[in-house]
Amino acid sequence: MLNAVKELNGYHKHDPEQRNGHANGKSNGKTHTHANGATTHHEAVADDKKAIEAAVRTILAHVGEDPDREGLVGTPDRIARMYGEILAGYTTDPVKLVNNALFDVEYDDPVIVKEIEYFSMCEHHMLPFFGRAHIAYIPSDKVIGLSKIPRIVEMFARRLQVQERMTRQIAEMIDEVLKPQGVAVVVEGSHMCSMMRGVKKEHPRMMTSYMIGKYREDKDLRREFMDQLRK
Repeated sequence: MLNAVKELNGYHKHDPEQRNGHANGKSNGKTHTHANGATTHHEAVADDKKAIEAAVRTILAHVGEDPDREGLVGTPDRIARMYGEILAGYTTDPVKLVNNALFDVEYDDPVIVKEIEYFSMCEHHMLPFFGRAHIAYIPSDKVIGLSKIPRIVEMFARRLQVQERMTRQIAEMIDEVLKPQGVAVVVEGSHMCSMMRGVKKEHPRMMTSYMIGKYREDKDLRREFMDQLRK
């Protein structure tokens, strides 16, 4: 189960072993090494930060700005550090996130967690989209610690995303971790890529949903969940 969860998150593409070029005997071309020939995670991160800073300077210059003027001289560093925060989902270890917070409980009615705020980045224009996620699951024999559900949302939100994929990924991870009787995820989002550019409409909200197990099979359960969201 642990490896399957890492695959769902894509963590295997970003963990220190993969970045050091040692996983599966493959090299990723990193050049910083210690005496034992290993590239450290910190050196790889520093390389990435420098590359982002250089890219931002290039963008500033080519949109007609002076990257060296007072207000912009520190901007490449600020943006590189910002990306480390708002795209942290790529390097979040899902196994450590769950941290074995699974508990045996005799309970087989829906567990609903709603109004989970999230902020993400549209992969098409690299502009923010944000909103709320609502999640329900029907336990089989285990429940998950309450704080872990918002953390799962956060892990998938803090990356370049599309809302449809994020909705499915959240549902599939909860299903993989808990093996519940059913999972339902509804996500609503406001997308800056359609608000400040393109069609420039201020108030549209996008709604996406993904259902697994009993929530996909039983329309009464789906209706009950959706009714709860309206309250």
